[in-house]
Amino acid sequence: MYTIAEKRSLNPTVTEMQIHAPLIANKAKPGQFIILRVDEDGERIPLTVAGVDKEKGTVKIIFQIVGATTEKLNHKNAGEAIQDFVGPLGVPTHTEGIRRVCIVGGGVGCAIAMPVAQEFHRLGAHVTSIIGFRSRDLLILEDEFRACSDKLVVMTDDGSYARSGNVTVPLKEMLEAGEKFDLIITIGPLVMMKYVTLTAKPYGIPVTVSMNPIMIDGTGMCGCCRLTLHRNGECITKFACVDGPDFNGYEVDFDEAMSRGRMYFDFERRAHEHACNLFKKAEAAE
Repeated sequence: MYTIAEKRSLNPTVTEMQIHAPLIANKAKPGQFIILRVDEDGERIPLTVAGVDKEKGTVKIIFQIVGATTEKLNHKNAGEAIQDFVGPLGVPTHTEGIRRVCIVGGGVGCAIAMPVAQEFHRLGAHVTSIIGFRSRDLLILEDEFRACSDKLVVMTDDGSYARSGNVTVPLKEMLEAGEKFDLIITIGPLVMMKYVTLTAKPYGIPVTVSMNPIMIDGTGMCGCCRLTLHRNGECITKFACVDGPDFNGYEVDFDEAMSRGRMYFDFERRAHEHACNLFKKAEAAE
C-alpha cells in the first residue's frame, strides 16, 4: 500500500497528489510514468511522474477526473493509501545536447510538460514554454512554468485569460520571426500535438511528442499501447510503454492514434457516471 502524503485541487477537474514511494522517487526521471491501482479490484491506469522529492520519498502525480478510476482516486484523501504504485516506467525524455527548447503543453498535458521544462532549466538550456487551456477556470501550473521558463506564453481558447487562441498561434509567430530551437516538445491532446508538428514541419525543427494511449501492463506484452510510425516508407509498430512515451512527431500516425483513443469513450463515460452515482449515494448515507 502507498500512502497519499498530500492532496490539492488544481482546478475543478484536476487534482495533484504526492504519493509516498521512496524507491520510485529515487529513480524516476522526467518523461517517465507509473501505473497505479486504487484498490484490489481497480483497473490499472498510467500517470506521468509530475515531480519527485527524494528527501521526502514522494512522487507527484497530477490527474484529470475523466473516468471511473480517476473519480475513485479523487475520493482518496491525504493519509489514506492506494493499492499499487509501480514504476518508473518508460524512457526518460532526451535532454542531452539541447540548448534551446520550446515546450508546448495543452490542458492537463501541462502536468507532463512541467517536469520536462524544469529539467531543461536545471541543465541550463534556454526554455520557451507555451501552455494552452480551454478557459481561465482550467488553468494549472502557471507559476511553476514561469519559474522555469525564460519565456512563457499562456493561451486560452475562449480568451478569458492571457492571449486568445490555440498554442500553434504563438509558435508559428516565433518561427516566422526567425526564432531557432534545437527541439520542440509538445504534450497534450493528440489533435494539438498533430498540429504543433504540422506547424513546425516547414522549418525542419525536430518535434518530440508524448504519447499516452490505452495501456494495461506497462511491459509491452498486452499490445494495447501500440502505435504506428511511418519511417523511410515503412510502417513500424512501437509500444508507448516500453519504446516511449516520447516519439518523433513527424513519424507518428496521429489519425490512427486518435481513432484508437476513441474506442472506449462511451464505455468510460458510462463507468464514470456509474461511479459518480455510487459516491453520491455513499455521501448522502453519511
